[in-house]
Amino acid sequence: MKRITDRRDGGFDGFRNIVFLGLISCFADISAEMVYPFIPLYLTAVLGATPALVGIIEGIAESLASLLMIFSGYLSDRFRHKKALAFAGYAAGVVYKIILLLAPGWGGVLAGRVTDRFGKGIRTAPRDVMVAESAEEGHMGKAFGIHKMLDMLGSSVGIFAAFVIVKQLGQSSYRTVFAVSMIPVLIALFIFFFVKEKPGQARKEERVPFWQNAKKLDGRLKLYLAVTFIFTLGNSSNSFLLLRAQNAGFSSSGAIFLYFIYTASASILAIPCGRLSDRIGRKKLLVGGYIAFSIVYFAFAFCTSKAVMPAIFVVYGIYTAMTAGVERAFVAEIAPPELKGTMLGLQAALAGIALLPASVIAGLLWVKINAAAPFVYGAVLSLTAALMVGLGFTRYEKRL
Repeated sequence: MKRITDRRDGGFDGFRNIVFLGLISCFADISAEMVYPFIPLYLTAVLGATPALVGIIEGIAESLASLLMIFSGYLSDRFRHKKALAFAGYAAGVVYKIILLLAPGWGGVLAGRVTDRFGKGIRTAPRDVMVAESAEEGHMGKAFGIHKMLDMLGSSVGIFAAFVIVKQLGQSSYRTVFAVSMIPVLIALFIFFFVKEKPGQARKEERVPFWQNAKKLDGRLKLYLAVTFIFTLGNSSNSFLLLRAQNAGFSSSGAIFLYFIYTASASILAIPCGRLSDRIGRKKLLVGGYIAFSIVYFAFAFCTSKAVMPAIFVVYGIYTAMTAGVERAFVAEIAPPELKGTMLGLQAALAGIALLPASVIAGLLWVKINAAAPFVYGAVLSLTAALMVGLGFTRYEKRL
């Protein structure tokens, strides 16, 4: 990627900025993924919560994050304080771990999870806008690929750390894990000192109501927002993938290791997929990603072989690499400049909002029909999303 450096803008280096933003996500995800696998165990084994209560806690936390993504995106467009917003969002991760350490009961964990998701809702849109503004023209996919690679690398390291802790110390060293997990997120906050906002962005301009600007949105963007919601209705919580792995005979630590394989695969392929989308267009990568997802879900529905499970998680990583960074690059490219943060926040929010009913539907299908039903349902919706992107975008342009 060609670096954006110019004496007139104070030596702003876009590539350097993207790497620092990616490292922030990397260390924050190490912290988050060290803790995440232990939360259900901690709630049920130590604090006496029921599985239903665990679902309610996660549902409330994720829904709050989704709603806040739109608000934070609007704030980053309106006031241009993107770095400050992102910093505050990541700082919430430290507060979350402190609350976990002090929590006397499940109510404290709920407060901690809400704080953590509050931070995610605040930071996502302004961070993505800074990545987009730091990208060189024609390299938006690569920029988000670099960020996603570092983000997933952090997830991989955090999950592997959780796997090692389970194997070496057992599943009862919860507070030790909570305390140690604060170190990576503190490192992430320190890296913010090296991040710069691109000069010339904080300008005053006449603001018009959002609904008036919304009428000017690119038709592809409107369609893709609908695709995001429909696809995510079938993309239930990854917890169901881990449950399916356990059904195939994997232990808890084995299931966590499979999840590590998934995140590692996504991290390795994120940059190549982002660069490929710059060359051949976002549309082909998104369609291919949705097809890969449907293959994964059909495999989870009908395959229970332990020998095949690692390959399925690798393909799941390929799906993530083909879509996660590419969809953000797509939204950032075609959103109006004055609504870039709002649109990135809205796209993430729609996915988050749909995730709650998706997980509820998957749980009901699992209980009422069988364990394969939620995966067949998700695979069908993913194929629907692939068709919507493949055929629906054709009316707007020949190449996306």
